[in-house]
Amino acid sequence: MKKEHMHAADSRAQKSRPSRGYIYLVKNPSSNEMGICAWDSVLYPGTSVVAPTRYGLDLGIIISGADRLDKAYEAGNPEVHGACFHAEQCLPKEEREDEVASSAEPEQGVEPYYTDEEEPVCGSCPGCNPQPDPEELELSGDVLWIDRLATPSDMNRYQELTAKEDEAMRICREKIAYHKLDMKLVTAHFLLGEPKIIFFFTADVRVDFRELVKDLVSIFRIRIELRQIGVRDESRVLGGLAVCGRDYCCHSVTDKLNPVSIKMAKEQNLSLNSMKISGPCGRLLCCLSYEYDFYVEEKRNYPPEGSKLKVGYDLMKVNEVNILSKKIMLSGSEGRTLSIPQSAVFFNTDTKRWEIVKEYANEFLSN
Repeated sequence: MKKEHMHAADSRAQKSRPSRGYIYLVKNPSSNEMGICAWDSVLYPGTSVVAPTRYGLDLGIIISGADRLDKAYEAGNPEVHGACFHAEQCLPKEEREDEVASSAEPEQGVEPYYTDEEEPVCGSCPGCNPQPDPEELELSGDVLWIDRLATPSDMNRYQELTAKEDEAMRICREKIAYHKLDMKLVTAHFLLGEPKIIFFFTADVRVDFRELVKDLVSIFRIRIELRQIGVRDESRVLGGLAVCGRDYCCHSVTDKLNPVSIKMAKEQNLSLNSMKISGPCGRLLCCLSYEYDFYVEEKRNYPPEGSKLKVGYDLMKVNEVNILSKKIMLSGSEGRTLSIPQSAVFFNTDTKRWEIVKEYANEFLSN
């Protein structure tokens, strides 16, 4: 009955919110899952909040405004080649004057990038052109609201609870071994907004953990929740370094684990050796899906592999298409091979066939 009253109170609090507000992308640092929540004022990336998650009220970090997530893609500056070298100097006029007055002699050979204009002098870096503030929107009743901004006491309590998680993991592992359960404990997490511990685990089969829960409740004296997750979710929760040398995408970039197929590797002419195209989780690399659409779209500008091209008086077969080097490898009779650029071919809409550009064919025959 008490639990029903708590949920009813939460529901009433959500319904009593105003009809207009700002929506944000909020990341849960414990599970690395993201959700969209609303607030009645402007918040900036990095702000700590206490927000509802699929597990209950917990600490969240504002990632960005969510009002632009469904907007059309806008291309960036194509002339950007790296970090902005004058980001610190692209300041408002008043701040630049203060910095110049307090700074020492400029370094030899370095010209300051100051101007008298109010507008930013750099048109490429986000430091000089920050993202616009989120816009206030008309909200539907389905949008969850941030419970409150995290206070210093909330952050202190979060640190205290985090320090207890290792001990909770040790106790839970002992109980799993005692009950001889075929399950692997991944991590434990104390919720900040309500008295509950969540234990994440993986298992190959269905596990009856009712006796385990009873033992844990008798020890911790608060609500216990056991969540079975997959191996890809385990990587998302724990994090680590991928084969590219960067943090797992599912841990640091997004929690949306899109399906990845072997077809994506074939389309990108990658080795089909599972050891080379699989991540530490044992599943195909998530990044295979990032460039798949680009390869599919770009290959429309090339003749398909296995097709025939008439080069002069010889009919040659397309053996390989390399969209990165923009080269097409051909093979002809008597073991002849030829590499031609993508610009040397075109699709003839009248004959419905790929053909060699006339200028290139004449140049080829003259050689």
